[in-house]
Amino acid sequence: TQTLSLNFASSGQINWVTRSLFKLCRLTAPTRCDEVLASPLPYSAFTSSSVLAADFGAGYAKLNRRVGNGGWSPSDSDRYQWLQVDLRARKQITAIATQGRYSSSDWTKHYRLLYSDTGSNWKPYRQDSNIWTFSGNWNSERAVRHELQHPFVARFVRFIPLDCSEEGRIGLRVELYGCAYWADVISFDGQGVISYRFRQKKMKILKDVISLKFKTTKGDGILLHGEGQQGDYITLELQQAKLLLQINLGSNQYGSIQGHTSVSSGSLLDDDHWHSVLIERYRRSVNFTLDQHTQSFRTNGEFDNLDLDNEITFGGMPVSAKPSSGGRENYIGCMEAIHYNGDNITNLVRRRKVDTSSFHNLTFSCAESRTFPAFFNSTSSLQLLGRTDEDTVSVRLQFRTWNPSGLLFFTPLMPGGVEVSLVEGKVTVHIYVTLGKNTRVDISSGSGLNDGQWHSVHFLALESIAMLTINGDEMSTVRAAIPIQIRTGGDYFFGGNCTNHLYEVCVPNHCEHGGKCSQTGDMFKCACEGTGYSGATCHNSMYEQSCEEYKHLGRSSNTYWIDPDSSGPLEPFRVTCNMMEDKVWTTVVNDLPAQSSVSSGSRPEDKTVLTLSYSMSAEQVNAVTSSAEFCEQHVAYMCYKSRLLNSTDGSPFTWWVGRGNEKHFYWGGSGPGVQKCACGIERNCTDPRYYCNCDADLSQWKEDAGMLMYKDHLPVSQVVVGDVHRSGSEARLTVGPLRCQGDRHFWNAASFNTPASYLHFPTFQAETSADVSFYFKTSASHGVFLEILGNPDFIRLELKSATVVSFSFDVGNGPVELTVRSSTPLNDDQWHRVEAERNIKEAVLRLDKVHREARSAPPQGHTRLQLFSQLFVGASGGQRGFLGCIRVLKVNGVTLDLEGRAKVTPGVKPGCSGHCSSYGMLCQNEGKCIEKYNGYSCDCSLTAFDGKRDPVPSAVGNLTREELSFSFSTSHTPAVLIYISSKTQDYLAVVLRHNGTLQIRYNLGGLREPFTISLNHRNMANGQPHNVNITRQDRLVDHYPTVSYTLPETSDTEFNLVKTIFLGKVFETGQIDPVLIERYNTPGFVGCLSRVQFNRIAPLKAALRTGVPSTASIQGVLVESNCGASPLTVPPMSAVFDPWDPDSAGAQFPFNEERVSRDGVNRHSAIFGGIIAVVIFTILCTLVFLVRHMFHHKGSYHTNEAKGAESADCADAAIIVNDPAFTETIDESKKEWFI
Repeated sequence: TQTLSLNFASSGQINWVTRSLFKLCRLTAPTRCDEVLASPLPYSAFTSSSVLAADFGAGYAKLNRRVGNGGWSPSDSDRYQWLQVDLRARKQITAIATQGRYSSSDWTKHYRLLYSDTGSNWKPYRQDSNIWTFSGNWNSERAVRHELQHPFVARFVRFIPLDCSEEGRIGLRVELYGCAYWADVISFDGQGVISYRFRQKKMKILKDVISLKFKTTKGDGILLHGEGQQGDYITLELQQAKLLLQINLGSNQYGSIQGHTSVSSGSLLDDDHWHSVLIERYRRSVNFTLDQHTQSFRTNGEFDNLDLDNEITFGGMPVSAKPSSGGRENYIGCMEAIHYNGDNITNLVRRRKVDTSSFHNLTFSCAESRTFPAFFNSTSSLQLLGRTDEDTVSVRLQFRTWNPSGLLFFTPLMPGGVEVSLVEGKVTVHIYVTLGKNTRVDISSGSGLNDGQWHSVHFLALESIAMLTINGDEMSTVRAAIPIQIRTGGDYFFGGNCTNHLYEVCVPNHCEHGGKCSQTGDMFKCACEGTGYSGATCHNSMYEQSCEEYKHLGRSSNTYWIDPDSSGPLEPFRVTCNMMEDKVWTTVVNDLPAQSSVSSGSRPEDKTVLTLSYSMSAEQVNAVTSSAEFCEQHVAYMCYKSRLLNSTDGSPFTWWVGRGNEKHFYWGGSGPGVQKCACGIERNCTDPRYYCNCDADLSQWKEDAGMLMYKDHLPVSQVVVGDVHRSGSEARLTVGPLRCQGDRHFWNAASFNTPASYLHFPTFQAETSADVSFYFKTSASHGVFLEILGNPDFIRLELKSATVVSFSFDVGNGPVELTVRSSTPLNDDQWHRVEAERNIKEAVLRLDKVHREARSAPPQGHTRLQLFSQLFVGASGGQRGFLGCIRVLKVNGVTLDLEGRAKVTPGVKPGCSGHCSSYGMLCQNEGKCIEKYNGYSCDCSLTAFDGKRDPVPSAVGNLTREELSFSFSTSHTPAVLIYISSKTQDYLAVVLRHNGTLQIRYNLGGLREPFTISLNHRNMANGQPHNVNITRQDRLVDHYPTVSYTLPETSDTEFNLVKTIFLGKVFETGQIDPVLIERYNTPGFVGCLSRVQFNRIAPLKAALRTGVPSTASIQGVLVESNCGASPLTVPPMSAVFDPWDPDSAGAQFPFNEERVSRDGVNRHSAIFGGIIAVVIFTILCTLVFLVRHMFHHKGSYHTNEAKGAESADCADAAIIVNDPAFTETIDESKKEWFI
């Protein structure tokens, strides 16, 4: 019987020591860690793979020495040679240097470095996630020194030459620099546990700093554990050779707050190499560092302290651990340099200051493993001698790999052979016999064995039976009959095409945003499906940043995924986008049904809490509100004997919780700092003693509703209701969706006016990945967009020519440049989009989402981009800067404030004009594009179209101010042009009298007869278009042309309970002004009415809009037309036939419709009347001027400046925003229909 047992693996992770631990080690060595370590060693400390001759021995390979033949040279100059230095003790290595053989043509151009504590288990030096290749020498005399980016601790160091000079062979002299290293080491046998007891029985810990180093060959085991009676705990353990940190700072008894947090790091940590760990916690913020790779995270829950009882243990669970914590293995291996919150635990153990009673044999050394792994590259193999003519083949081995296929071992038979391979993650055995008739037996077992974990294989062929067992599972052993007796053929061959240097390139995981990393050999691939991101490392968001951006890509209203921070940590989420001509609304819904009943608590003092959940996280909602220009959310409280805000002592019964868990005590229609409802602002509450309808505490249903519009407080996340516990009290709550308008980031722009203009911003982190995106427009043919520098690293984006954009960078391997060429000129003064990304896999440059250029990163070399200068946008370093506009500049998902920086920078202006040149086509149906400071708007007033928002609000209420404007043209009289009725007898009417003149009729109450304004200066029924604009503020009425009238003192000032707007004819029933009906209402208006707007109401648009619910009704024939689109709809009358022309002959016009002159007009009377008219007109003009000067009334431009007017689109918008009576109306001031 022949049995062979082997352990096969390969190198794992590099032993990287954290800076914090270095500082701890240097406390005993205040001098710089840069001592010469190799030269003082004896000749015997140097060994090598081979020597060319005795005087070329390894012991002569000391830097700057000329003894022997001036250095080491091996017998062959191939890649299997090595030079090894034994430092006699563990040292900290910080730098290395090499030199060629003295006065020769022999030197080493490139080499690699291995290190070890034992001389048998080696680890390659890695940098930038690669097994690092050092540049060596180019002559025999000059020494080349390298400061190690990641110093390491080792006793043995091995140099592996990769190539040498073309004229000679490998020649090497070396030096190592560093200092002595010492740390207390403790060996754990799986039984012993270190118990560090606190000075107090219970500890509330706000801040933790824990560090240690470990090495083991076991993939599972607890490194440290602490717990408290309240459920807090901290555990650091190995699970399947990965390090798992679990923290719980507390959960509440109801389970609504779960504090458990789990973070994993590393892999292949059972490689018998030292690994360093550092845990830093302050409150809920944690830095978890393993071998120089740091993960930063925040613990779940809302608690800050770690409450531990009595002790924290290292190496396993304490005896007093809760039963739920059991079932896990204690640690087997070594630890050193254990520090817990300033205490050196390993030193305390050596001084016996802590409890180590569970150890059977406490030792302060780390025993060398009896077995060690070996690795194979794609061509190497191992041949071991075996016996021939035996009847049994038994082989046991362990392997781990990420390659799906490869040869494990082969042994010949007499005749035939046995081949054991990994095929697509399964172990497959082929037994074949070549004697006489060829026979083959195949058996296989296992699956997914290329996962990087250790797996055991036992193959046994005995007489006529073959058995295959994977991972020691005897129950799943596969058996097969062999048609012949087994006879061994001798040697065993291991490896061949099995594995490369085994280290996990997926740790740290360079696949971002949850992308899944898979490894084949030393290459990795990211699977980005389902993440919302794309690219080689799942870095690029697949979605636009906002609804605003979708609109300007030509999308219509719909539900879209958005990603406000692009490549940042915030995940994409779905919102509803409502596209309008000049606005874009983003809607986020919640899960609270409309009119949700509010149930009472079990005790009178209990309040009812209604919690709202949105279709996204709080961070995602905040991203929407933060970037929006305006947000609103409708709230409504229906009450039956249930008070809302004001109680007898002034404290609110009800409040709502918004952004940042902040309480707010105002209701919809009101504002911050005002504990009122909308009716309290408008002073029309049911009971004037209160500021909310519900606070009247009536036994009938009332409602307080309105918009919350302070966006920094939104959205509503919780409503706390306090007055529903009394008998008979009922309440129903409605919280509408969050609606936000605009994206201020999308229009953040700056204009660069000179080639030397630039903006500067702080540097940014771009080590493993970086992305830059922006829009630009220019008429120049070249210029630098932006640049940021390192040494020698840099990033630069540049307009190279009128059709070429360039992206160049250097990560230390030499400059790389990517260019994309546009088929059309880029200096066309149109907006163009540039996107550039660089990661450890590739670099990509995109232009206008059409042109793309990509470049793969080299397999070896630097991968980390080191930048230190400021980011310069525009001119930099004497180069010609960009001339034009740059907009929405994003770096790593963060939008830079170009406008803010441009305001304080000479040569650069905030904002950018000319948006209409790129987006004017989005104003459809001949709408006019209007330039704005930070975007554009569509003026639809000269079109028959508008946006999609309902132009008719549900209610108007009582008005102390109104504005009416419209255009008309007709040749028919008389007619009612507009009649606005109310639920009282108040009304406003504009009529066209028999003689073609206009009359305005006001009745606001308090007068026996309506107040009338007759405009007798010309005939309006002449077929030409006329514009009318009427405004009223209290008792002052203006009309266009600018003339002011004052209502009598006895007249009321409120237009009460506005009800209906009639255009063309009145169909109202009840008490109506008889003069209006009898004289002007029949037969009805015939002609063109357009641009009708009453305050914010556009009735014609509501009547003619299709597909949208409307409260407008049509009687008779109403035809949509563009009759008001041009200045004149009919040719002007000639002077001969124009009765209003002073030179016309024979034309007559009755000035007074009640007293018509049938005999014409006396010429002298006309002249005399004209002189009087001129005098009166002059006096009136003087009076008007004085009144206007005193009261600053300006007719159709009349405004009372309101707060916020400077930021509103117009003065009216400012008034409406600040006047709650208008909170439910909408902006249709620039949108018209024509009939």
